[in-house]
Amino acid sequence: MTSDAATATSTTRATPPPEGPDPGQEPPALGLGTSLPPADARAKTEGTFPYAADLWAEGLLWAAVLRSPHPHARILSIDTAAAAGMPGVHAVVTHEDIPGDGSYGRRVVDRPVFASELVRHHGEAIAAVAADHPDTARLAAAAIAVEYEVLEPVTDPEKAFAAEPLHPDGNLIRHIPLRYGDPDTVGEVIVEGLYRIGRQDPAPIGAEAGLAVPRPDGGVELYTASTDPHTDRDLAAACFGLDPERVKIVVTGVPGATGDREDPGFQIPLGLLALRTGCPVKLAATREESFLGHAHRHPTLLRYRHHADAEGRLVKVEAQILLDAGAYADSSSESLAAAVAFACGPYVVPHAFIEGWAVRTNNPPSGHVRGEGAMQVCAAYEGQMDKLAAKLGIDPVDLRLRNALSTGDILPTSQTVTCPAPVAELLGALRDFPLPTLPKDAPEDDWLLPGGPEGAGEPGAVRRGVGYALGMVHMLGAEGADEVSTATVRVHDGVATVICAAVETGQGFTTLARQIVQETLGVEEVHVAAVDTDQPPAGPATHGRHTWVSGGAIERAAKMVRTQLLQPLAHKFGMSTELLQIADGKITSYDGVLSTTVSEAMDGKELWATAQCRPHPTEPLDESGQGDAFVGLAFCAVRAVVDVDIELGSVRVVEMAVAQDVGRILNPSQLATRIEAGVTLGIGAALTENLRTARGVIRHPDLTGYALPTTLDAPDIHIVKLVEERDVVAPFGAKPASAAPVVTSPAAVASAVRAATGRPVNRLPIRPQAAVATPRP
Repeated sequence: MTSDAATATSTTRATPPPEGPDPGQEPPALGLGTSLPPADARAKTEGTFPYAADLWAEGLLWAAVLRSPHPHARILSIDTAAAAGMPGVHAVVTHEDIPGDGSYGRRVVDRPVFASELVRHHGEAIAAVAADHPDTARLAAAAIAVEYEVLEPVTDPEKAFAAEPLHPDGNLIRHIPLRYGDPDTVGEVIVEGLYRIGRQDPAPIGAEAGLAVPRPDGGVELYTASTDPHTDRDLAAACFGLDPERVKIVVTGVPGATGDREDPGFQIPLGLLALRTGCPVKLAATREESFLGHAHRHPTLLRYRHHADAEGRLVKVEAQILLDAGAYADSSSESLAAAVAFACGPYVVPHAFIEGWAVRTNNPPSGHVRGEGAMQVCAAYEGQMDKLAAKLGIDPVDLRLRNALSTGDILPTSQTVTCPAPVAELLGALRDFPLPTLPKDAPEDDWLLPGGPEGAGEPGAVRRGVGYALGMVHMLGAEGADEVSTATVRVHDGVATVICAAVETGQGFTTLARQIVQETLGVEEVHVAAVDTDQPPAGPATHGRHTWVSGGAIERAAKMVRTQLLQPLAHKFGMSTELLQIADGKITSYDGVLSTTVSEAMDGKELWATAQCRPHPTEPLDESGQGDAFVGLAFCAVRAVVDVDIELGSVRVVEMAVAQDVGRILNPSQLATRIEAGVTLGIGAALTENLRTARGVIRHPDLTGYALPTTLDAPDIHIVKLVEERDVVAPFGAKPASAAPVVTSPAAVASAVRAATGRPVNRLPIRPQAAVATPRP
């Protein structure tokens, strides 16, 4: 079914809600389905929210990290004497100060904390310094003398196959050969394409920061903006040579995340310095250090061949997908699995043959960024659909509708789509949504031209294009990942407390937790405890995990408390607890005999319960790329309208219209915000965001050289339709909201630029020369 509210239009220029209700108004509605505002909204908007960079401790020292200026080099010697002898310097640490082999990795343990013999990427950490002033720490780091033998970097992933091994584990991280159907099948119409996707940076609103505090027992506490604290704790403990129980991570001030928010490479040097000095040590990375130190979206090379019959129905898809993992493996195996599994898109394809590789190079490390793997292939397969439509003379929307996936269809991995898959419904809603009016050519409307105010273009050179794209993402982890979360709900004196190690990264989890408890227990005041590793693990904040797994654990714990609350009343009145309901803070029976408030029923008692949520298991893809690898899927359709100056190649996105499969709307306001943010991130990948390198060296690692879309670049974003068809295996029936528009929006923008220019547009971000076309007469 579809929600009436979902057909309303949402734009980026919406008026913000008032600070609070006017006197005399009804209090805001509580529970799921309401737009409960975030508890920290006021503090963040007023600038009083304590981020990790604001941390302080008595006797604080400052850390700085020395990083390699070369992408590939042999380390001949490291001399720390000059740095250690500087006034104010308390410690200098290198690879020699780390127990064992000194390597870490969330998925594959292959990345050294400090390079020892070889440098494998530009910006790799060599040593770290603790000093009594941040300037002293940076000067001391610069004083460390490192003698390098510069080596030829391997920066072309295609050449990595034949190159000398860059790592003891070799250059090939993973190869997935997907085989589905008959390889000899040939379509009546064939189109081919070569596509390149650039290196998008997560560009967190706040650069990495943290504080390490030594403990009396010889352990250490790390205060960071981690999004996966228990994994980070275990990695850090191994590098410190400590038991995990002696390392504690306290999640502090996460400013938002579009990927793995805090790379362990920032946390581990902090802890080493704190253990060495016996003093608290703080690190606040510069923006340049942030660009050099964390992982980015995988640059990807994709070759495609689509086969179709004369009516445009897909017959076979052949593809080769090459992910540039950079120097270390990180999440490349998982990203490749998503890319290969979704290489055909949300379309019915009876025969598919996909080759996927992830390889090491001397480029900057790649890792988890929202929509990894799925975004790259979406840009390619939708480019192919545009080519196929043009060759057949079929409307691009009609072509997509003829091939749209639906519930019960089978993916090329042989997994049956059991969840709701309203792909055709989403695309149909966009086709029926009115297009924006064309701008006038009058001089007073020049600001509408591509290039912004005072742009150099001429109105006569501007062409409008409309493009469509369909995308899909998977929910939770994949290929046998153990997805589990634990939560505790405690109620006392009319106040509920939720204890769960799920990190709020801007996805609205803490607000959802409050809504779940409010709806289940009728308690208005709900607090979500700060996250640390003394709590049971909840896993990483990726792929909508916490909405499903952690939200499910909270719901189960809250229902257990609800049973504890209602059982005495049910027993007293001779009825079962199922005949009692809680709403608006009141407990009533089905027949009206019982009516009391939750606070009266509590009568000063403290009730609590702990519960876990673990979804049904998945399995790894086999040697032919087959298997039930995903817990669930979510789908999105995007229509982009662009104006292109075909003489200058400048592009202005006029409007983005979105129709999305959300399962169930849990918080309308937050859902709209997440979708709009995802679309904007996708626009950045389509037009401006590309972390450029020259022979492996990052060029301009700052926010002047790396162009993020601003409010001036954000178009009107219309949420045309939100399909609420609940996934029966998901708690609340909800699906993740923000990854699907990130995946789909770049492909839609590229499709619109193709429509405006007639050019193939096979590279993201779109370069000006790719948008230049011959003016129409």
